Amino acid sequence: MGGFFGLTAKTNCVNRLFYGVDYNSHMGTKRAGMATVDNGIFTRSIHNIENSYFRTKFESDLKDFSGNSGIGVISDTDAQPIIVNCHLGKFAIVTVARINNIVELEKEMLAKGHHFCEHSYDIINPTEMIAALISEGKDLVSGIENVYRRIKGSCSMLILLEDRIIAARDFLGRTPIIIGKSDDAYAAASESCAFPNLGFEDCYNVGPGEIVELKADGMRQLRAPEKEMQICSFLWIYYGYPVCQYEGRNVDRMRYVTGKEMGKTDNDEADFVSAIPDSGIGMALGYSQGKGVPYLRGIAKYTPTWPRSFTPSTQERRELVAKMKLIPNKALLKNRKVIFCDDSIVRGTQLRDNVKDLFDAGIKAVHMRIACPPLVYPCEYLNFTASKSEMELITRRVIADLEGDHNANLEAYCKTDSPEYKKMVEEIRRRLGLTSLRFSSLENIVNAIGLPKCKVCTHCFDGSSHC
Repeated sequence: MGGFFGLTAKTNCVNRLFYGVDYNSHMGTKRAGMATVDNGIFTRSIHNIENSYFRTKFESDLKDFSGNSGIGVISDTDAQPIIVNCHLGKFAIVTVARINNIVELEKEMLAKGHHFCEHSYDIINPTEMIAALISEGKDLVSGIENVYRRIKGSCSMLILLEDRIIAARDFLGRTPIIIGKSDDAYAAASESCAFPNLGFEDCYNVGPGEIVELKADGMRQLRAPEKEMQICSFLWIYYGYPVCQYEGRNVDRMRYVTGKEMGKTDNDEADFVSAIPDSGIGMALGYSQGKGVPYLRGIAKYTPTWPRSFTPSTQERRELVAKMKLIPNKALLKNRKVIFCDDSIVRGTQLRDNVKDLFDAGIKAVHMRIACPPLVYPCEYLNFTASKSEMELITRRVIADLEGDHNANLEAYCKTDSPEYKKMVEEIRRRLGLTSLRFSSLENIVNAIGLPKCKVCTHCFDGSSHC
């Protein structure tokens, strides 16, 4: 995934930029970067953060930065910001993007005489590609529109110029940009949790395809938003920090409502409800309320320093992280029947190992409740997981075994409570060793988000979205 932050102020911006970018640390684990501009001079720093926090890598760099405007990014993909000098002028750029046709675009651009300097993971740097597409425009707005037309996937971006910042949201709004305002500055962020402690108030949600210009004393629209939107539902289910809001809908409230509605209809006997931390906490609190049983911490997360369990590049490391970061509380679990709430099941590896640990701890029953429907389709629009194949999804492996073809009858398997759906869920339950297993319905998560279904991307659940 990834997240960015930028601000332009009447006074030095460096400290606020540093902490604003840091508030996106939950969105990525590989690369991070910052850039400022002062009297036309751009300063940039990029670090690998796979084995350390953003703050520890960048704190010693702060003395080198100066200026009233800056941008920064936490990324799970490429090294950025990129600094570009072209006929549109000099600028720095950060992106949250996925370019599915980057190889084809590279061939086209090289044939036109473009060149590319930065490579990561044997492909060109995606942010450099975005900058190259922008440079084909007659101005920045037409250049950004060129990005919207040409890429397959998604792209939101911040562009830092000498006297302003331009924020451009993905054409279908798959990722958000929120504008914050303080007494002396304007800021743009992927995650609104960056604002409160830095003195900013949310003041505007940039619309799909909309382009806005920020200066220290105001905001100006450069391109009107599109009517159609496909914002990622997984921002609320998993990625978003609990205090964040997208389109005015709070993350933790969505999780609470999802759990509460599921809890109201749960007839399985349980002594208490517990979360698989961290993203399962809001759901578990709601589930406890809806079902009318206590909430207790049957599992504790030892430290936030562990990376996300699906982010490491090898299965061996993913399994190690999944094992090490969560500790069962045996004193609470022994001889108890417990409902556990989690955000999703992707491969099933982590959950299978956790369930074994729970039974080893003496638990009597493990009832698993998942905040979203089964993941049947890989995400084609965001860098959601490290999965390279749809067969890494436990649902597709089960469907392959049931049907003889992992692509067979997918529409039926996506339909809540269809015969095929029930068979798939039961087989997942059996493979993971669970006492019972229930997934939230698509209708429940859409209602909990509070936006019309047509404005929310649910592609990974029902294959419904499009570029």
